[in-house]
Amino acid sequence: MTRSKIDARGRPAGRAAALAMLILATCLAVPAVAGGDHAHEPPPASATAPGTSRVAMQSDLYQVVGILKGDRLTLYVDRSEDNAPVTGATVSVTVEGEALPAAPTADGTYAVLSPHLAEPGANDVVVQVAGPDGEDLLIGSLAVAVPYGASADVRPHAGPPLARPGGWLGRPEPAAAWALSVFAVGLGLGLALRNRRMRPAAFVAGAFLVVVLTGAAFAHGGEDHDHDAPAATPDSNTPQRLPDGSVFVPKPSQRILEVRTTSAKPTEIEGAIRLIGKVIPDPDRGGLVQSIGGGRVIAPEAGMPRLGQAVRKGEVLARVERPIIQADLAILVEKVGEIEQQIGLAEAKLARARKLAASGAGTAISVSDLEIELEGMRRRRTAVSDIRTTPETLTAPADGVVAATRVVAGQVVQPQDILFQVVHPENLWVEALSFDEARAAGRTTALTADGTTLTLEAKGVSHALRQQATVLQFAVVDPPAGMKVGQPVTVLASTGTSAAGILLPRNAVVRGTGGEAMVWRHAAPERFEPRQVRVEPVDATRVVVRAGVRQGERIVVRGADLINQIR
Repeated sequence: MTRSKIDARGRPAGRAAALAMLILATCLAVPAVAGGDHAHEPPPASATAPGTSRVAMQSDLYQVVGILKGDRLTLYVDRSEDNAPVTGATVSVTVEGEALPAAPTADGTYAVLSPHLAEPGANDVVVQVAGPDGEDLLIGSLAVAVPYGASADVRPHAGPPLARPGGWLGRPEPAAAWALSVFAVGLGLGLALRNRRMRPAAFVAGAFLVVVLTGAAFAHGGEDHDHDAPAATPDSNTPQRLPDGSVFVPKPSQRILEVRTTSAKPTEIEGAIRLIGKVIPDPDRGGLVQSIGGGRVIAPEAGMPRLGQAVRKGEVLARVERPIIQADLAILVEKVGEIEQQIGLAEAKLARARKLAASGAGTAISVSDLEIELEGMRRRRTAVSDIRTTPETLTAPADGVVAATRVVAGQVVQPQDILFQVVHPENLWVEALSFDEARAAGRTTALTADGTTLTLEAKGVSHALRQQATVLQFAVVDPPAGMKVGQPVTVLASTGTSAAGILLPRNAVVRGTGGEAMVWRHAAPERFEPRQVRVEPVDATRVVVRAGVRQGERIVVRGADLINQIR
């Protein structure tokens, strides 16, 4: 009875445990073998396009960037100080222990040919430059990708010994034998579990098998599905903004954009004040043309003056026919009639006086007096008649050009309307407003909206306020062509005080997306980093950096606005 109870209780439990062990072993063996079957196929050849391999080197004297196309390495050699191309230098390249001279080309680069340059892998390159600034030796590594269709060595992956490419699991040949072996071991453990005496040892062996197969399965799963994508690198031929905010600008693009840099150095400079001004005409070399009485405009014989037309002082620009109302016209007619009546009486008296003088009864003096009186009456009649018929003549007040015209033939104008403005293009002034007590104490310049710099000469300061501001006037020294009256300018006047700071050209400062002032730092031969700065004006062409730039950093001074537009 006791043996039958034990069998009755043990057999079902042993069968269930044996079945569970067989199913678990089979499930763990399948992914392990499957991973070993396909996870170690040779990786596809590199998809790198030809011509993208490059090497960048930098020293205190030179920057060298090499771009490989086939077995031809094109070298761009620039000065580290200002990024200017170095021409006329002697350049040689050492690859695989072989020194090769680099031949200068027409576009300012240097080229070298060698079959060793195109060998896949990392090739050490040594460039020797002997130029006007001295000799230097630069060392870099040229990484050449594997072209399409070429085989590549597979590096061993980390993992358990059985799961490595060189291990037993890593080879696809014994995959079927491995599956059968795992199934047989699981079957044996299941049968052993039916025996009470072998059951503890079978449990230990089964646990060990589960651990080994689990590690192998997860190791292969990591090899098959955990391959991280390589970090994105900028295309070698296209300028672009990188994720960290910096900008990648290849050397060929830098040559086209004429990017230039300078080393930041503290300098003692004078302070300046910024004033808002505008261009005005020289009051001695121009003027306005207005009508005193108003009326209808009549074009002169040569036609109405055109904008930009050169005129001489006293030249007739237009005529204005005076308006006369009906009442005034009646008065004029009556006055003319009265004068004509007086002229008739004077002519009769003169005739009688001449007869008396001829007979000796009169004197010649009376005849002369009557003649003078008659001539005066005739002049009065002419003057009164001219009021109705003679127009007002408008002439140029000075030599110059017609800067503005606000009238056409036939237009009716009011008294004191400005009809024309004549200015001399070589004599222009600038008028600025100052809202503080600072006064220009030294060199004064102005900056137009298009970046043109003007040199100014102080002419006067008002002692009366206009809109709560002091008016300052300056004469423009040698004004450039194309300046216009009323054009807004920014006046930068030196205050005579001095301070230390990093002096940069105004073109080096650009505006960021948020409107903040920033400059571009030349961090690497082909990489530029943005730097927010705080600047103050010095004059129309220079600013001083108070914060944001450290001494010795190379800052872009030409082409910064173009780099700032790269996206």
